[in-house]
Amino acid sequence: MIVVDTNVIAYLFLPGEHTPEARRTLQRDPHWAAPLLWRSELRNVLATAMRHGHLTLADAQDVMEAAADLMAGGEFDVASEAVLRLAARSACSAYDCEFVVLAQQLGIVLVTADRQVLAEFADTAQALTQFGRSRDET
Repeated sequence: MIVVDTNVIAYLFLPGEHTPEARRTLQRDPHWAAPLLWRSELRNVLATAMRHGHLTLADAQDVMEAAADLMAGGEFDVASEAVLRLAARSACSAYDCEFVVLAQQLGIVLVTADRQVLAEFADTAQALTQFGRSRDET
């Protein structure tokens, strides 16, 4: 099991340059976890894509449903105290710290494309580009 940042979930369902890495990440470890916040963050990504004409409402709803199916059983609540403690000692948002806290609580890696999270929590976070590499590329 791995914790995935919302950006990894978005890359999986919204085709782009990081989609192949997101797909390889899913193949490497299909058991994804995230704090409940991932739903709101993905909704915001989808809303932005709709506003820019990249998705229809029906497409956005389909993506949200598929993502919810993927994440079923892997959604967790995190303690505010732990999130605020990390946010106080880093330059990361409380949103980002939710993912870090969950990974630390579960004792597993957080896979993300967020450079600031990677820099501040190198002991917990691993880059999507690293994790999503095929075994032949490592």
